[in-house]
Amino acid sequence: MADAPTAQGERYAIDGRGSRLTVRAYASGLLSAVGHDPVIAARDVQGELRFSQETGDAEAFRLKVPTASLAVQNDVSDKDRREIERVMKEEVLETAKFPEIAFEATQARVQQMPDGRYRVDVDGQLSLHGVTRRQRLSGQVFLIGDTLRAQGETPLRQTDFGIKLVSVAGGTLKIKDEVTLAFDLLARKAP
Repeated sequence: MADAPTAQGERYAIDGRGSRLTVRAYASGLLSAVGHDPVIAARDVQGELRFSQETGDAEAFRLKVPTASLAVQNDVSDKDRREIERVMKEEVLETAKFPEIAFEATQARVQQMPDGRYRVDVDGQLSLHGVTRRQRLSGQVFLIGDTLRAQGETPLRQTDFGIKLVSVAGGTLKIKDEVTLAFDLLARKAP
């Protein structure tokens, strides 16, 4: 178990092209049956972590996502995509005011499983929309040669970060407060 991040373990740099960070929002309200549950993905994921295969310690995990890189992944018309992204960037995330989402680990618990993968629980500080709160990320880590893959998901409440809940069509289609953040991070051993 690693408490405070230290300089031990191998350093891995996150490969932004091989990584995926998605947010699934859920529609509610009178028209939710015809609405879509928006899926938003980050096109630019940056960061690094330290992981020791010998001790199973995960340390110094940092992740950054420019809010301007978030884009709608749903199969919707170009017009709807532009409007959803405009509302998300201008009214919900306010990307001009809050250009980055960041996560910094403060503690990690790692358990090696019999099949060679690792179960991880990482506590840290998530900074989103100008608010920093304690957040736990749980998932699994796979090591294959010089690459590391971390996968998992966690629920987030938008209002915990001062985010205004979105509604359209006179309030008959709303986005629920809780969203699901899923991550599939590919990292390569850094020199």
